[in-house]
Amino acid sequence: MSILSRYIAVTWLRLLALCQGSFVAVYLVLDMMDKIPRFIRAGGAGGDILRFFIWKLPEMIGQTASFSILMATLLTLGLFSRNSEIIAMRSCGISLLRIAFPMLFLGLTASFLLLLNAELVVPGSYERMEKVERVDIRKQGINAVFRRNNIWFHSDDMILQAHLFDPQAKVLRGITLWKLDGSMNPISRTDAESAEFHDGRWTLKEAVIKDFGQGRGYVTRRARSLDVALNLKLDDLRVLGNNADNLSFRKLKEYADNLQSGGYHAFRYLTMMHTKLSGPFAAFVMVILGIPFAFRNSRSGGTALGIGASIGIGFAYFVVNAMLLSYGSSGVLPPVVAAWGANIIFCLGGVWLAMTVKN
Repeated sequence: MSILSRYIAVTWLRLLALCQGSFVAVYLVLDMMDKIPRFIRAGGAGGDILRFFIWKLPEMIGQTASFSILMATLLTLGLFSRNSEIIAMRSCGISLLRIAFPMLFLGLTASFLLLLNAELVVPGSYERMEKVERVDIRKQGINAVFRRNNIWFHSDDMILQAHLFDPQAKVLRGITLWKLDGSMNPISRTDAESAEFHDGRWTLKEAVIKDFGQGRGYVTRRARSLDVALNLKLDDLRVLGNNADNLSFRKLKEYADNLQSGGYHAFRYLTMMHTKLSGPFAAFVMVILGIPFAFRNSRSGGTALGIGASIGIGFAYFVVNAMLLSYGSSGVLPPVVAAWGANIIFCLGGVWLAMTVKN
C-alpha cells in the first residue's frame, strides 16, 4: 500500500470509528432510557441489565454501520477538499478513481465483516439477550423450545409438538398432543391439523383423539374443534415472528422451506432471508454513492455538507428499502428483487454521479 493510500485509509477509518461510536452511543442511550425503567420495575438486577445491553451491541453495530460508513466517506472527502488536498492530489496527476480506491476497498471489506456479524454473531447474541431479558430480568420461564422445524412445549400433564408456527395468523400447524399420567405414561394422543389461539385459549382443528385408557389398544374419536387447557402464551411464540430478522440466513431458509412444503406462503421470510445477504452490502453501496457526491460538491465540501448529505441520502435509502421490502413481504415483488432493489437503485445512482464528475 502506497503512502497516499495508507493516508486516505487511516483518515477514513478514524472518521468511521468516530461516526460508528457516536451512532452506537446515541442508540444505546435511547434504548436505555426506554428499557431500564421497565427492567427495574420487573426487579432486574444491575448486572443482568448490563449484560442485556452488552449482548445487544452486535445488533446495534449492524443497524448503524451503513449510515456511519456513508457519513465517514462524505466527511473524509469533505475534509480533504477543505484542506485543498484533493486539488493537490489532482495536480500531481492522481485520478479520482485512485483517490477513491482505498475507500471502496475498505467499504467492501466492511460489508463482508457485517455479513459475518449478521450470520455468526447476531443470532447468538440475540438469543442470549432474549434469555437475559425473559429469564434473568423478567423471571419468565422458557418452556417453548424452537428446534429448526419443530416446537416442543411441556405444560403440566401434556406435551405438545407442532411443526410450524404462523405468527401472523396465530396458528400452530401439524399438532401432536400427548396427555400423561403421574408416572409419565401416555393416557391419550391427539393429532390435529392446526391449533388456533382465541380469547386466551387454544382450539385444535380437525382433531383425532386416541384414548389409551380403555384397557388394551385404544379408542379413536374425531372432533372438528377441541379446546385444550394448554398453558402456552402467545408471546412465547411471537419471538420467531417479530424478531425473525435476527435469525441467520440458514434458519430463515429452513423456516421458509417448511412453510412452502406445507402449502403456505413464505414471502415475508424469503424476503428476510435475501435481506440477510443484501443488507450488509448496503455499506459498500453507500461508499459508491458517497464518493461521487462528495467529488461533485468538492468546492463547497465540509463537515456541515457531509452530515447533511448523509442524513438526506440515508433517509432516502431507508424509505426506498422499506417500501420494496413491504412489497416483497406481501408477494407483490419477488423476494430477491425486493431485498436487493434498493442496493441496485442507489448503486446505479452512484455510478451515474461518478460518470458526471469532471476529471
